[in-house]
Amino acid sequence: MRAASVVFLLCACAGASPAQVGEVSLSFGESLFKDNILGFADAVTQYKMVNGFRITARLTLNTKRFIGHEFGYGYSRSKLGIVGSSEQVGTPIHQGFYDFLVYATPEGSRIRPFAAGGGQFSTFVPPGASVAYGTGTTKYGGNFGGGIKVKLNSMFALRLDFRDYATTKPFDLAGKSGALQQIEASAGLGLYF
Repeated sequence: MRAASVVFLLCACAGASPAQVGEVSLSFGESLFKDNILGFADAVTQYKMVNGFRITARLTLNTKRFIGHEFGYGYSRSKLGIVGSSEQVGTPIHQGFYDFLVYATPEGSRIRPFAAGGGQFSTFVPPGASVAYGTGTTKYGGNFGGGIKVKLNSMFALRLDFRDYATTKPFDLAGKSGALQQIEASAGLGLYF
């Protein structure tokens, strides 16, 4: 009951305030992998990450007219595939991140393009395992990208995001080298407060 009161109060205040300093949003899109060859399990079997859908929740705090901070959680339902085969199995990725935002237009503008950069952790859960039991492989890395927010009214905004998350390659496979790049392309709806 108390949580419902807080949400109601935030929504009521968001409609009355001329400039919003925060936003919660939910986005849907796809995780696209670049440099996706992970390595060899044996002398012949080579694994790769395969694209999948993505859901991202974000909390944005705009602390200055052109500056903001964003904290988020992303879930990707990607797949682990064998190179040269159509065989694939689900491999979820849980991701927590922080991004520093720089806007091209000031707080209160209807259209706000932005650039983002920060750090993240990504937990890759192998097939048949569960992140709840600590059986995932966690990697740390950096990310950069940008997007645009378009204010629909005093409470809601449409947002488009494009981010490139780079980590070292997961799992203990032979012959792995370089970084795995997970590219997010998503669209969502934000609620101002």
